[in-house]
Amino acid sequence: MERSKKPSAIGVGASLPQPTVSAKHGIIEASLPSGESVAVYLYGATVTSWKANGQEQLFLSQKTHLDGSKPIRGGIPLVFPVFGPPPQNHVTSPLPQHGFARNSTWEFLGKSSSEAGKGDLAVKLDFGLSHTMLSEEFRKAWPYEFGLVYSVTLTKGALRTSLQVTNEGKENFEFQVLMHTYLSVEDISNIRVKNLESKTYIDKTRNATSHTESSPALAITGETDRVYQGLDPATPIIVSSASDDQPLFSITREALTDIVVWNPWIEKAKGMADFGPDEAYQNMICVEAGSVSSWQTLEAGDSWEGGQSIKSRL
Repeated sequence: MERSKKPSAIGVGASLPQPTVSAKHGIIEASLPSGESVAVYLYGATVTSWKANGQEQLFLSQKTHLDGSKPIRGGIPLVFPVFGPPPQNHVTSPLPQHGFARNSTWEFLGKSSSEAGKGDLAVKLDFGLSHTMLSEEFRKAWPYEFGLVYSVTLTKGALRTSLQVTNEGKENFEFQVLMHTYLSVEDISNIRVKNLESKTYIDKTRNATSHTESSPALAITGETDRVYQGLDPATPIIVSSASDDQPLFSITREALTDIVVWNPWIEKAKGMADFGPDEAYQNMICVEAGSVSSWQTLEAGDSWEGGQSIKSRL
């Protein structure tokens, strides 16, 4: 499939070191001369590694499957066209939990390099998925004609992921989307999540009841599975260290007004066959940008785009 809005490469002096991109064994890897790197599996277009400041920024389970047999546990799996278990009596009902994007093999559409400002370089990787690329099972379960272009942009200070959804058929369809980001942290007990105060959230650990966040700095002290709704995408969600109040990650969004905060904690971590080691819940937190509290309706021929930008301040 073709990339829409294909960026034109910006000329950079031949004497300067350039970003490098390699594609082998179904993995696309890119790195910048300044040392940052990213790795994306074609299976699920799942980002499995993002290194900045000399450190890995994403959590990847040691027990995850990387052979295409199951969705990848960790990194940034892409959720589309339904979040969570599909609702009953809905067009997505035949689909598996979190839809088919993370369970399908995408194609690599190409790369482009540019200057990100201040002389820093950026490299953008584009991935595509369309109706004809789905398994027969998924085509039957969700019979709409669509095109997805997922872009992963690596800069010196940030990782940006964005998804463009195009309705290529004659029927309208509804969808939800989520970037299921697993952030790597040293100690979950020392982590606080900011800029959620006074926001409404659905607590899935309490029978999906609705609550209002009272804390200016959310601490994770047990199993956490919350969908914060109606957020301003331009206001960053800050993941900070409790001990010195230093920001570790800052997440801004475009057209994604929901944030899911998830940590399985002790018992649930032990119960997930692809999560490991068992105590690894202490070293991760999911802060997931999405549009999942309602449905986006996309009319025939129209497109929608949303994304996130994660800055690492370690």
